[in-house]
Amino acid sequence: MTEVLKAYGRALRSLLTRGILWHLLWPTLTAVVFWIAMAWLSWDTVGAGIERLFVEVSWLNWILQRWEASALAAAIFVKVVLGLLLIPLVYGTAMFIVAVFALPLMLERVAAKDYPELEQRHGGTLAGSVGNALLAVFVFLVGWIVTLPLWLIPGMGILLPVLLAGYLNYRGYSYDSLSAHADAKELDDVLTRERGGLYLAGIVAGLLAFIPLVNLFAPAYAGLAFIHYCLEALRRSRRTG
Repeated sequence: MTEVLKAYGRALRSLLTRGILWHLLWPTLTAVVFWIAMAWLSWDTVGAGIERLFVEVSWLNWILQRWEASALAAAIFVKVVLGLLLIPLVYGTAMFIVAVFALPLMLERVAAKDYPELEQRHGGTLAGSVGNALLAVFVFLVGWIVTLPLWLIPGMGILLPVLLAGYLNYRGYSYDSLSAHADAKELDDVLTRERGGLYLAGIVAGLLAFIPLVNLFAPAYAGLAFIHYCLEALRRSRRTG
């Protein structure tokens, strides 16, 4: 936990580095604008599809009946579900944009300032970066949808999204944070050895996503923290190895 907190502290300090603040803003803003536009264009169509789904699928219909739903209550319930689906789409898209586009640019500046002695061995690839980010988003979205019924259990509506966001951040940022500086073996070794700490760092970012206004910066700030965590772990590994 100490290394995780240090990474987030260093990420906070790195916000003062020239060019970093912009990357903190644009990925989430882009994702929000994109999905709001998509929702505005297709809200009624998607809503009607979800209503049919709740009628035709037995276990979804059971959930709806637990509301003792009138037509109005059913319509409200569908809108709530749509809203709950919009949240992971925005967050997952922001994470993807950060991982593939913003993080490499932040990495270049942070590494030059705080880790200049680390040799770049380029063990990662662009295909690996994109594929890894897409897989992370896919698992996150599927997990979000599949676990929605469990949100009816008290406390699960907070715990499950945080755990899912933790996985998304861990899976989405770890590879990219190391791909430029670690060779292929170092990449595998650090990711294996630091798996617990990296997932914990992802959970911290997931918690930040629940704080109003802070959640606008959380995806990119998490990426910045992962850069520090991973490069520091790589530096320790080379010193001891």
